[in-house]
Amino acid sequence: MAQKIMIEPVTRIEGHAKVGVYLDDQGQVEKAVFHVNEFRGFEKFCEGRMFFEMPLITERICGICPVSHHLASAKACDEIVGAEVPRPASLLRELMHMGQIIQSHSMHVFELGGPDLLLGFDCDPKVRNVVGLYGANPELTVKAIGLRKYGQDIIARLGGRRVHPNFAVPGGVNKALSVTDRDALLGGIDGIIADIRLGLGIIKGWMAANLDDLNKFGVFSTNYLGMVDENNALQLYDGHIRIVDKQREFINRFDGRQYLDYIAERVEPWTYLKFPFYKDLGWPDGVYRVGPLGRLNAAERMATPLAQAEYEIFQQVRGGQVIEGTLYYHYARMIEDLYAAERAQEILLDPDVLSTDIQDNRPVTNAEGVGVIEAPRGTLWHHYWVDENGQLEKVNLIVATGNNNWAMSKAVDSVAKTYVDGKNVTEGQLNRIEAAIRAYDPCLSCSTHALGQMPLEVVVYDAEGDEVNRVMRG
Repeated sequence: MAQKIMIEPVTRIEGHAKVGVYLDDQGQVEKAVFHVNEFRGFEKFCEGRMFFEMPLITERICGICPVSHHLASAKACDEIVGAEVPRPASLLRELMHMGQIIQSHSMHVFELGGPDLLLGFDCDPKVRNVVGLYGANPELTVKAIGLRKYGQDIIARLGGRRVHPNFAVPGGVNKALSVTDRDALLGGIDGIIADIRLGLGIIKGWMAANLDDLNKFGVFSTNYLGMVDENNALQLYDGHIRIVDKQREFINRFDGRQYLDYIAERVEPWTYLKFPFYKDLGWPDGVYRVGPLGRLNAAERMATPLAQAEYEIFQQVRGGQVIEGTLYYHYARMIEDLYAAERAQEILLDPDVLSTDIQDNRPVTNAEGVGVIEAPRGTLWHHYWVDENGQLEKVNLIVATGNNNWAMSKAVDSVAKTYVDGKNVTEGQLNRIEAAIRAYDPCLSCSTHALGQMPLEVVVYDAEGDEVNRVMRG
């Protein structure tokens, strides 16, 4: 008898989502569907605002990665006024972005995704969380919290607060970095790099002990997309967009500001989240992955020495070919974490970082502007159209998580078919489905409005729609 299992809500992610698992008459998984069941409408209600308000408005899209929206928005505003952002201002923006990467990646690996890996997918859900992680390894947990705190400290020293900073403005930034703040951040960076390397070692140790899961957990082919510099080294703040295919063969490299020539979006009826894809390959051949794994597959090298050494080890997984397993996102995320810390150190040591040449103020010059940045979760686009006074007529946002929508949906379906036994459904099996989503570190809510532990209710219905079983937690 056919049945349906609903996982609602998916936990330890940012936002609200559910998964429907459909079983056939033999109790085997027929398909699993990932539903994003919330709608914010930021693009529409920004119409009519003045363009220079957007860096502060759009960072309210998210409470976890507000800096990414803040900076992408500022970059779009730079184009509207035709500004040439002074180098010191660009360095300070990038430094804030590295703080964002450090705090976001560190939090996810250890506090959101980490409990599944370090405590076990089948661990009692009452302890499969950051509190349980502290009980199992208090020293590691304290270091993980310290990593996030350091990233937030960078943001706060530049932008006045840890969440929703006031810093980037059209044409630059509104505050120079003081010697005191520079020295304070430099004083802690060596310890941060050491702690990230410790975390990398733990993740690699887990991988070595769990090769069976790595080789079957959400393993599938896609294209890969990410930002690179002129040498195809990974970049997170500024660069060109590079896309490679399923064999890691080069497809294209383009100016991200011209994204409408290359990226299209598909709509499906079961979700509010769109499905971006590469136009030239069409749908669904043009689907791609972004974020840490997407970026490390799309790039050819790292731009800092310690991250490059780890990248070379990472590439040995498949002899330089694309790495397809969903769980490898955690490994790639830690390599990027290391890169961000090294890059932050480079910026702090640059003499220009203390300069007061931080603004290029100009009037409205262009009717539109595009800002592109690599958010922790992937490539992020902000595109604004304005009238002659700078009032917004249209806004288009392709949020990082949206780029991975097809991949998350595919991972959910793949993991459900691999691990779920419809005749004997366990909490651990369902948690693996959630873990497939968590690996992409999705930010679905784009806001901080959830408080406390979110419950999970699984209801099993028969073919007639009658309830036959119900399991609740939380």
